[in-house]
Amino acid sequence: MCHSSHARSREFGCGPSHHSVHHFEHHHYPGEQGRNLGVRRPLRFLAWRLGLDEKQVTQLATVLNDLKTERAQAEVDDRRALALLAEAAQGETFNRDKAAEAARLRVQSTERVQTAVVESLGRLHALLDPEQRERLAYLLRTGALVM
Repeated sequence: MCHSSHARSREFGCGPSHHSVHHFEHHHYPGEQGRNLGVRRPLRFLAWRLGLDEKQVTQLATVLNDLKTERAQAEVDDRRALALLAEAAQGETFNRDKAAEAARLRVQSTERVQTAVVESLGRLHALLDPEQRERLAYLLRTGALVM
């Protein structure tokens, strides 16, 4: 269950986020600090909320790590796109080709991340039992888990 703090809930996946389409977000549960420390925290949250056994936790760690890698590549792509936009704007004339290249890079990056999200969700689905899938669906519907 999400804490009542709007800022905290927005920060780590208890509600809408401008990054929510791209990745698993972190969720706070009793005793956690408000820092995003990588894949371990979403792993702990999902293991706890879904009631995963050790084998499932190990498999989930691989799924989340793969998704984290794709998200990191998207961040690199975004920095590259921003550099291209800056180059497009800095000259005496606007460089429409560089700006268009930046836009293409962003679209391609978003598509890759979304494909990775679908793949990750499929892999997660395969390792869960029916009751755990119901819990996962609930987390997704309520926004407690944002992908």
